[in-house]
Amino acid sequence: MASQLFVRGGSVAPVPSPTLRRGLGLDLVGAACLVTGASSGIGAATARLLAGAGARVAVHGRDRAALDRLAADLGAPTIQGDLTEPGAAEAVAAAAEADLGPLDVVVSNAGAGWSGSFCEMDPAEADCLIALNLTAPVHLARAVIPGMAARGRGCLVLVGSIVGHLGAPQEAVYAATKAALASLAESLRAEMAPVGVGVCLVSPGVVQTAFFDRRGLPYSRRRPRPIPAGRVAVAVETAITEGRPRTIVPTWLGLPVALSTLTPSLYRRLADRWA
Repeated sequence: MASQLFVRGGSVAPVPSPTLRRGLGLDLVGAACLVTGASSGIGAATARLLAGAGARVAVHGRDRAALDRLAADLGAPTIQGDLTEPGAAEAVAAAAEADLGPLDVVVSNAGAGWSGSFCEMDPAEADCLIALNLTAPVHLARAVIPGMAARGRGCLVLVGSIVGHLGAPQEAVYAATKAALASLAESLRAEMAPVGVGVCLVSPGVVQTAFFDRRGLPYSRRRPRPIPAGRVAVAVETAITEGRPRTIVPTWLGLPVALSTLTPSLYRRLADRWA
């Protein structure tokens, strides 16, 4: 793992622990925060917003140059590494705590997409998606939640996707990883709430990032329209400070989610018609 993980940035002087707000919400002033997948898109926007709110932020990603640019703007320590490597999630968490001290907030945002025929998908591609989108968040949560529970405070934010609630043709494996992430978030929320640890799921719709180019197929649908990454970052910040267990952004996408739960047959007819 030593060849995969690089940390840059000096240690930060201890500060008072952030105070709990209503419910399991946290005050971000002085909070020690780790954001994974911060090289670009939602992760970078979230890191900037949390830092602007007074948090002490460590940023993780795989793009060294992008991390350095972000760190220069924020004065943040950087952690470069591939979360699919064995032991990587634990090493990233440990590196962040070495710089910031015990973590108050972890935003598990790193992920990747893939689009195409399920029948033609290379099994290796499926393995990569599962490793990054599901296995890595599980390992990261396991690395940070015990410490939060022992301290009686903290917040884990899992960044999911609307397709984790609704599914999507040509994105079966990606949607499956995000659905599992939603189940993980709800299960951990119920388990951790009694000990003062918040677990939040933020599920964005289509976001204006390089995500679709990286998955190999640009976004071409008329709706839903892409939203800025900064809008998702605001949802993440609100989830942390208000202790919201589940956020869908934009909020109107909560309507098809509710419809699919309450009247699945009607939802499927409408989805097949407008897909």
